[in-house]
Amino acid sequence: MNWEQVFATRMTRMKASEIRELLKLLEQPDIISFAGGIPDPKLFPAKAFEEAFSTILSGDKAQAALQYSVSEGYLPLRSWIAGQMAALGVPCSEENILITSGSQQALDYLGKLLLSPGDTALVGWPTYLGALGAFNAYEPRYDQLAPDTNRTPESYADAAAKADSEVKFAYTSADFANPTGRTLDRTARGKLLDLAETLDIPVIEDAAYQSLRYDGEAIPPILALEIERTGDINAARTLYCGSFSKTLSPGLRVGWVCGAAPVIRRLVLMKQAADLHSSTINQMAIAEVASRLFESHVANLRDVYKSRRDYMLDALKRHMPEGVEWTRPEGGMFVWLTLPERLDAADLLAKSLETQRVAFVPGRAFFADGSGGNTLRLSFSCADQAQIEEGITRLGRLLRE
Repeated sequence: MNWEQVFATRMTRMKASEIRELLKLLEQPDIISFAGGIPDPKLFPAKAFEEAFSTILSGDKAQAALQYSVSEGYLPLRSWIAGQMAALGVPCSEENILITSGSQQALDYLGKLLLSPGDTALVGWPTYLGALGAFNAYEPRYDQLAPDTNRTPESYADAAAKADSEVKFAYTSADFANPTGRTLDRTARGKLLDLAETLDIPVIEDAAYQSLRYDGEAIPPILALEIERTGDINAARTLYCGSFSKTLSPGLRVGWVCGAAPVIRRLVLMKQAADLHSSTINQMAIAEVASRLFESHVANLRDVYKSRRDYMLDALKRHMPEGVEWTRPEGGMFVWLTLPERLDAADLLAKSLETQRVAFVPGRAFFADGSGGNTLRLSFSCADQAQIEEGITRLGRLLRE
């Protein structure tokens, strides 16, 4: 049977993740990898999770932990998240929160909820590769979201109309974005809300790195700024996607969506159709560990990652040749490099792996239009100072050549 003939047309838009493929390189011991945007496994609170799972399975919660559960998610965890959201300036209740299998599932659900084939999604240039992967399944058209410029709302609507399309949402990661590490300031967040109000579209706020701020003053989430305007989360158009993957554990696959209750109820229907509910025991373990040590654990993460970021920025300053530029993130896990236009980062990666044994992610994969060939992403989260020094030295040498 020729399976290619029976696949849905959406499959032509679904590509292998360059990042997932590059993660396989971590198994090669001689590779210095700045590729994976993943937390350092040495920093996982493994002992706390061991105790949490033991307590759950040896006590009166064991039967519930191993049973089917409600699609909305484990209520004590949703209550804890509601408290965290309130501390960020987002007063809400459990009915405003859906637990998902990582925030990646939240992006998939929101794409399914909002996009019909040919609709326009506004995304950054560049933007998170996983968001493009999630949205691509629903066959959208993309336009460049630029809230920190003077582009008018009408220009987005006009461009969509010329393509016989309709703008359906704006997607952004406002804090320490993957891949650039950049943060939208308060003014840009306000402009994004103004744009969304004018176009009457939702804002998808991807807050995967929100807890990992190392410098500067914290800026309220876009959802919090909108609630300052509306006075009520149920009147807000912003949908906040959170995750425990960058703080407690990516392997347990626990994330959430926080937003207006009518939207959450629709997403619950999708959850029921897709996987019924996220792992009950994993949600219970996350709730147990988060309630015990979330703040102290994240404070330690900030100290470690800040030190690694600082060392990488210093190494870049010392070893990169003239003509290479890079971002200076206030948090998160990434530094974004822009090379001279004549260079292609994909070609550079091939040479780097062959001659220098250093891995990174070429930037083109993060652009919906396939541009950005002279850009690349470096992650400092899993590299110690010696690896950063040696890896950046090798990359600098290769670029000079």
